[in-house]
Amino acid sequence: MSDCLFCKIAQKEIPAEIVFEDDEILAFKDIHPLAPTHILIIPKRHIATINDLAEGDVELMGRMIVAGKKIAAQLQISEKGYKLLFRVGEWGGQEIAHIHLHLIGGAKLYEDIRPI
Repeated sequence: MSDCLFCKIAQKEIPAEIVFEDDEILAFKDIHPLAPTHILIIPKRHIATINDLAEGDVELMGRMIVAGKKIAAQLQISEKGYKLLFRVGEWGGQEIAHIHLHLIGGAKLYEDIRPI
């Protein structure tokens, strides 16, 4: 998608601090981190939200999660723990319409969700 920020990063049109890359996945540091470690893991192919996934995307999603595990080990946060998080749509807090898996760690993390 031509106006998608993450597509532009995946195509190397916009610089990013890349920490992992393979044929289908790119991972880079979030420019507005919520913790000492905050990585965004994206498919290089544009998929707007989890709701747009097809049955054939199951392997890709699994590979993104495994990439998160590898990156956590590489950044030495595996042992203490980390959070892997997808946000879906506006009410789910998704700000960019391109699937991205947040890898957040490097500090003790708590949920910011409160009862209604």
